[in-house]
Amino acid sequence: MKNIFLLLLVGTTFSSCAEMQQIGNQLPGILNQGNVDIAGGLKEALNNGINKQVSKLTATDGFYKNEMVKILLPEELQKVDKALRKIGLSSLADDGLRAINRTAEDAVKTATPIFVDAVKGMSFTDAKNILMGNESAATTYLQGSTSTALYSKFSPVIKNSFAKVGADKIWATIITKYNAIPLVKKVNPDLTDYTTNKAMEGVFKMISVEEKSIRTDVKSRTSSLLQQVFAIQDKK
Repeated sequence: MKNIFLLLLVGTTFSSCAEMQQIGNQLPGILNQGNVDIAGGLKEALNNGINKQVSKLTATDGFYKNEMVKILLPEELQKVDKALRKIGLSSLADDGLRAINRTAEDAVKTATPIFVDAVKGMSFTDAKNILMGNESAATTYLQGSTSTALYSKFSPVIKNSFAKVGADKIWATIITKYNAIPLVKKVNPDLTDYTTNKAMEGVFKMISVEEKSIRTDVKSRTSSLLQQVFAIQDKK
């Protein structure tokens, strides 16, 4: 099944009637659907993805207790974790892992609009390629075309969140304790970079959950507009 979801969402970003007519001419039967507000339906679907799924990440344990997006320690810090536990500091190690996830949970509260804005840069050519591509074409496009911009905006939010939730102090203590162990190779990880990337991955995953649900499960189409719009998709 062609990935119509993101193509139609892109329809909300075209600024001229000429572009919309071009799509209608080249992809007959997809956008010529009478009085159905396709753009409005897809905006509603995206909002559902953010309100129902991404918002879950902002709650306490939204990352930490969600195995789909839980942020685990990078390879460099796994040896730190093991070493601390061996010397009786398991509680501190647990606090460190929890703190990373708390940082992501806090950051998502202010960063989710960035992901909505990310789709606005899609051109007609991008949309056509997404439609004609495989079922992961939309995700591949979004990740490839927005990751740099998203990172530059998301990273400072993560950095501030480290201080806000106290993760910076916890990890400063962890690294100090570990580096004081005799004969270990000292570490100085960039946790802001690591957590930023993992938090971004988590948001994309949760949006994709709602997208798939609406596209494949009629019960998830909770308004008449969603039902009308995705009935068009079902006929493909």
